[in-house]
Amino acid sequence: MGCFILKVMRTAFAVIVLVGLTAAQAQQATPPIGGAEEHLRNGVEAQRRGDATTAINEYRMALAIEPKMLEARANLGAALSAAGQFDAAIDEYYQALALAPGNIALKKNLGLAYYKKGDMVHARAEFGAVNAARPTDLGTAILLGYADIKLEKGSEAAAMLAPLEAGHESNMDFEYVLAYSLILAGKQAEGLPRMEKVALATHSADAYYLAGSARLQRREFKEARADLDAAVELNPALPGLWTQAGQARDALGDTEAALPAFEAALQQDPKDFLANLYLGTMKLKQRDLDGARPLLTVALQLEPTMAEARFQMAKLNSMAGNNAEAAATLEDLVKADPKWLDPHVELAAVYYKLHRPEDGAREREIVEQIEAQQQKEGPQGK
Repeated sequence: MGCFILKVMRTAFAVIVLVGLTAAQAQQATPPIGGAEEHLRNGVEAQRRGDATTAINEYRMALAIEPKMLEARANLGAALSAAGQFDAAIDEYYQALALAPGNIALKKNLGLAYYKKGDMVHARAEFGAVNAARPTDLGTAILLGYADIKLEKGSEAAAMLAPLEAGHESNMDFEYVLAYSLILAGKQAEGLPRMEKVALATHSADAYYLAGSARLQRREFKEARADLDAAVELNPALPGLWTQAGQARDALGDTEAALPAFEAALQQDPKDFLANLYLGTMKLKQRDLDGARPLLTVALQLEPTMAEARFQMAKLNSMAGNNAEAAATLEDLVKADPKWLDPHVELAAVYYKLHRPEDGAREREIVEQIEAQQQKEGPQGK
């Protein structure tokens, strides 16, 4: 998601700075002092060249001469924000707003500074105030939507954005944030087509990734693989992408393609729990015990109580002849979830290896009962 959002924010910021200058000029009643005006002009030129350091110095010199020069104060905030000095920028915006409380452009820039700082609560408050004043301003609605998404308020973002969609269906920035908010709100059937439209139109790895992730959660594995593989082609460095691509491939039975995906995931992040678990499980199926053990060990270190990781380690111990250790884990698992079939199957085999035929027979009976119940319940039953 990050790359797409940053692109939108850069576009929005370029517009807001110009609007801020105009609004500030309109509210500046006192003619500026000559020296201050010259520094202001120098700052504007430097800012247009992308030289934030020079712009900051020039605006500060202007304010040293005329502390109440609103345009210099507003532009100093923008220059500081562009230089990554967000706290200083926020302070300047508040000082500017003290001079011009009704300046909507300043509040929008303040919201952007909070957003870039990572303070979504305050960013959302500022964008919300601007949105309330200008509910049809699409740029502000997009930024407010992003802040809502960051705060996991997908339903609120979708409710705010949906009424604005008519006539803006070709605006991919808007469609992206609307699609994302719908997916977060649990309305995947509405959000997914929009997200895939954005992905196709913009060749956005982020959009393909989000669509693929949602498809994977819906168990639409063929479509998920198509989206996630497209994201891999565009930007294989996206965090977590290889893991989900591997899951989609594995779900479709394509182990040959899934293995290198999980290996690539671990090259990016050796502490990726799912990549360790999936790759360890695959190696276990191939009876590569030496290859499986370190992977499953890491998975258990990351998630010690994860039932599936414990089960796979128990299987590995059983295959390696560590039957007592395997039995202890499997007994814990069936106690915690008596209707989980696989641990009962494995436990029956382990009991026979431990020369405990009565216990093995009991587990076999339990397996038959669970299988009969699952057959009675059909595909939707556990």
